[in-house]
Amino acid sequence: MARTAYDFSFRSIAGGDLPLSKFRGKALLVVNVASQCGLTPQYAGLEALWKAKGGKGLVILGVPANDFGAQEPGTEAEIKTFCETRFHVDFPMTAKEHVIGPKVHPLYKWLAEELGEAATPKWNFHKYLFDREGGIAGTFGSRTEPNDAAMNAEIDKVLTK
Repeated sequence: MARTAYDFSFRSIAGGDLPLSKFRGKALLVVNVASQCGLTPQYAGLEALWKAKGGKGLVILGVPANDFGAQEPGTEAEIKTFCETRFHVDFPMTAKEHVIGPKVHPLYKWLAEELGEAATPKWNFHKYLFDREGGIAGTFGSRTEPNDAAMNAEIDKVLTK
């Protein structure tokens, strides 16, 4: 049975369920994030991307994860406060999840099965792009900045379909 991103659900960072089906018809960029990483300044770029393309149908979803270098040790409340006060983040965020390992979130397990081990996150700020139907449209490594021209071209392609 073919699956899509819409078949999965997270918990919201503010509590409650956050089914990805809530974003049906939107392009979705899922990013595993961390507050104490050298790449943490990407939050500013992700927020800028959200502001620039959210009105065109892009949703950015931050997934806090403590899987790499224990760089997301805080509670959901601490993470939320950090993101809002330091980077003015207002795109949706999930509760803290595992993106690798034996307790991996089902979305990330599915992505590994579909794309292979080479496409799994190797560090914080790995990005997965989903099209408006919830299909996998691209994967971008941690060092791909939110303003990267190639990634933005892929996002624009998904947004125009």
